[in-house]
Amino acid sequence: MVSVENAATEDTTPSGGLRRDVGLIGLMWASVGSIIGSGWLYGAEKAVGVAGPAAIISWVIGAIAIVLLALVHAELGGMFPVAGGTARYPHYAFGGLAGMSFGWFSWLQAATVAPIEVEAMIGYAGHWKWAQHLQHSDGTLTASGLLAAVVLMALFVGVNFFGVRVLAHTNSAATWWKIAVPLAAIFIIAIGNFHPGNFHSEGFAPFGAKGVLTAISTSGIIFALLGFEQAIQLAGESRNPKKDLPRATLGSVAIGAVIYVLLQVVFIAALPHSTFARGWGHLAYEGISGPWAGLATLVGLGWLAWVLYLDAIISPGGTGLIYTTATSRVSYGLAKNGYAPKIFTRTDSRGVPWFGLIMSFVTGVICFLPFPSWQQLVGFITSASVLMYAGAPLAYGVFADKLPQHERPYRLPFGKVISPLSFVVANLIIYWSGWDILWRLGLAIILGYLLLGGYAFYAHSRNLPDAPRLDFRAAQWLPVYLIGLGLISWQGSFGGQNNIALWWDIVVIAVFSIGIYYWAKATASTAQDIERSIDEVVVTDAPAH
Repeated sequence: MVSVENAATEDTTPSGGLRRDVGLIGLMWASVGSIIGSGWLYGAEKAVGVAGPAAIISWVIGAIAIVLLALVHAELGGMFPVAGGTARYPHYAFGGLAGMSFGWFSWLQAATVAPIEVEAMIGYAGHWKWAQHLQHSDGTLTASGLLAAVVLMALFVGVNFFGVRVLAHTNSAATWWKIAVPLAAIFIIAIGNFHPGNFHSEGFAPFGAKGVLTAISTSGIIFALLGFEQAIQLAGESRNPKKDLPRATLGSVAIGAVIYVLLQVVFIAALPHSTFARGWGHLAYEGISGPWAGLATLVGLGWLAWVLYLDAIISPGGTGLIYTTATSRVSYGLAKNGYAPKIFTRTDSRGVPWFGLIMSFVTGVICFLPFPSWQQLVGFITSASVLMYAGAPLAYGVFADKLPQHERPYRLPFGKVISPLSFVVANLIIYWSGWDILWRLGLAIILGYLLLGGYAFYAHSRNLPDAPRLDFRAAQWLPVYLIGLGLISWQGSFGGQNNIALWWDIVVIAVFSIGIYYWAKATASTAQDIERSIDEVVVTDAPAH
């Protein structure tokens, strides 16, 4: 989902300028390779189990939501062509407290990907007898499964200590593989196994609108479509950001959305009726593990099933390896900008941030405890990811008002309308994740404030030279935003107390979001402070490898 070469790196020429040598194809390929990741292995099955055949609508809604977020990022990426923009934009607009907060959200997002990939690998490994005892029937890990997950996490860390350069050079080949396999599965399985009656025999939308909306956040749809920002991360190296950034960003989302919708359609149409005769919420594969490999076996394509079982190791394994690196780089950047202890910036003789890697392992193992199944982990990372991206629309609104003369290689049409709309959409996606996910995310956020806030207090008490400058006035809306979103979820109809009925909860989220959006704009940093933050923020290169 992220390339080693561009996970928070900024290549410079001898004069210090960014090398603008990446064209449209390079930008788009970075994002497409991120979007078509391990999510395709489970997304179609999980979505149809939550929404029935109407999961197709869920994918379309999810794609539209991601496009809105991507549009805002396209302009910001052109304005500030630096790596790690998702954490830097809020820092520029609202000062150190917001920067620290969204930096923590970015770290949470990166740290929880590797455990998701481990879950995917273990789930598909159930095809072999020796691995069938690693998971319970509900997908949660057994004691031996937890041990296997820990070993895989340790393997990711070990390879990152010694094999990052090789991993980077093989990324292109891995991307070709990731795209070729799902496309092959679509066309090969569809031939002779397309049953139109499957779309209505047990009801097109058996779980109603709530199922359609829930599927967007919890079944892997948003998780699968995330990755468009890789083109934005390469904005500083783009030869023609004004034209190429929006094309690459929207083009990658379009390509990903088409592939995922086709996967969903073919998955539904190719299933033998016996597998969903008891309803879409009770899919039965008769002991065959792995949704797509199981489907290939059921329709007599055993050779394709073996290819898919192989892909279930290659795709998640490669992504897990890369995101283990990304996690250590985010913590490296947080430390360089004064938000975390300097030990995170220490590297070994190979330039590897060894402490950050160790902490990424510890965090990954902890994730298996409260989130033992793939779908629960996906819900968590969807919330963490979208919470991270939600900072961009807020920052966009501030820059539109405070920096009207700032160079914008790409200017978003109707930006002052799309920006608040994308913030509303981001909060709806978070809300649809459900209270069961969000209360855990809330604990993770509190932990982040205790850790990073504790370090900030320590740095100021010791008068350390890089102690972060926390601007509470400009970020006064932030605690209200986080707590308010949690309270709405708690009282809402997605795993909450059902005190806010379906549809009314969407109205409440929309009104709340608009209020926060304009409050944040009104209390944002001054234009002078924004310019100073832009000048002061450390341009963080990834450690050499």
